[in-house]
Amino acid sequence: MLIVDDEILIRQGIKHYLNWEREGFEIVGEASNGQEALESIETLRPHIIITDIVMPIMDGEQLTRTVKARYPDIEVIVLSSFGEFDYVRSTFQSGVADYILKPKLEAQGLLDTLKSAAGRIPSLQFTEQANGSEPSLSQMIDRLVNGFETVYDTETVTQTFPYKRFCLLAADFDSPAAEEGTESHRLQDKLERSFHERAGRVVCHAFPAGGHSLVIVLNFEEANPDNLISAARDIADCAPEAAFALSEPFGEFSKLGAVYKESRKLLLQHRFYFPDRRLVIPRELPIPEPKCESFNLEKFTAEIKRERFEAAFGYLQEHVAVLSGCYTNDAFTFKSFLSNIIFNVTVLLGNMNYDTKDLDGAKYAYFKAIDQARHARQAAGHLNRFIKEAEQCIAAGNNHQTGNPNMRKLLDYIDQHYAEPLTLTEVAKHFHFNPSYLSSYFAAHNKEGFIEYLNSVRIAKASELLVKDNAYISEIGGMVGYSDHSYFCKVFKKITGLSPSQYRRKQLSR
Repeated sequence: MLIVDDEILIRQGIKHYLNWEREGFEIVGEASNGQEALESIETLRPHIIITDIVMPIMDGEQLTRTVKARYPDIEVIVLSSFGEFDYVRSTFQSGVADYILKPKLEAQGLLDTLKSAAGRIPSLQFTEQANGSEPSLSQMIDRLVNGFETVYDTETVTQTFPYKRFCLLAADFDSPAAEEGTESHRLQDKLERSFHERAGRVVCHAFPAGGHSLVIVLNFEEANPDNLISAARDIADCAPEAAFALSEPFGEFSKLGAVYKESRKLLLQHRFYFPDRRLVIPRELPIPEPKCESFNLEKFTAEIKRERFEAAFGYLQEHVAVLSGCYTNDAFTFKSFLSNIIFNVTVLLGNMNYDTKDLDGAKYAYFKAIDQARHARQAAGHLNRFIKEAEQCIAAGNNHQTGNPNMRKLLDYIDQHYAEPLTLTEVAKHFHFNPSYLSSYFAAHNKEGFIEYLNSVRIAKASELLVKDNAYISEIGGMVGYSDHSYFCKVFKKITGLSPSQYRRKQLSR
């Protein structure tokens, strides 16, 4: 079976739903969209594909149509939600075997559907294994690295791993060669030779780790750590298209999952901050760990609003330069910070009546470029290009507030008190204005009216809290000044195009 779903929790849930080998099935791979699935079919040769309907890049409908045209013997089973029946109906026209509703997914129903599909494949000799069959070593490793508790047979483990010590070597490639299997076997052979030469007897067992990555389990007798590192460096030298991370040795097979998690984090995170390092080893990381002060967003915002742009952007670039060396921060946090700054600067300049049409049009390209950046310096470079573009926007000077201290005072007051139940009447009273006059004055000197500006400030802050704070969405609405939750959601969607829950999911998934 090949599992295709853009939600990793669904894929992992199906993989570990049943003891598949005992039931006569084997999961040979997984993919996050139809395009990935098509690219792997020639290598994996699945008999059955279980696919979601709604996915990015290529959905389940198009995947089904393409698979049945190219590989008519492959059976396709569709997973869908209640509201997707029109899609499901079209897949039946393309030759799908069956469909299962996700909300009603249960073990026996899934198994019955799979057995029925397997029975329709003439070349397949389907035999159900005897109950009580032990999971294979690959299944045990897969469950451990994905965080599932598993009871394993010690004898099965020691047949493959006869020595007392373990170590993990994680590899991340710039191309899909590792997934095709050739890179895996080449590395295993090279690794075994190198370890035999430097560290004595060793067993190597590789398994894919998602994306363009693989992990090699090293099982060996007591060895000099320097010999392990030297052997790992040999491997790094023979695969210039990859980066590697070597874990500390450990003594129990049951710890493999925890060590794997740390090794993968070490590899991906530190490759982002140290792109020139071919091999990452915990003991060689800079000590003490760098400490980065929090970015003072209020200070930065105040400088922008006072039109002290040189000071504001200088402070930002200094902070990013320090942040680029804070290797303990995960890459997602770093990238999210840069994207949020771009969003905030664009909103601020727009609210100050600068012509931000070009910035608004370019910001999504900056978001994408930062998201795809392979290392911190590259991501910071995209921010610097945005800053130059923002400075050009400022230099154009289309700002009707320049030299208008009264308008700046009004905006500053709103920015400082947005979380309070502000009304036009209360602000007018504070500044000794007639409410009607203040409304006209605000509209004449600002691109947005009073309510529109107040909402934009509140939603910008709510957007930040949805990513950085674990509070409930209803609480965040109250934190930025909305007492009515439904009104908060309505305003949020009007400004961002997404509901608060959709925005949070999208940002976290990035």
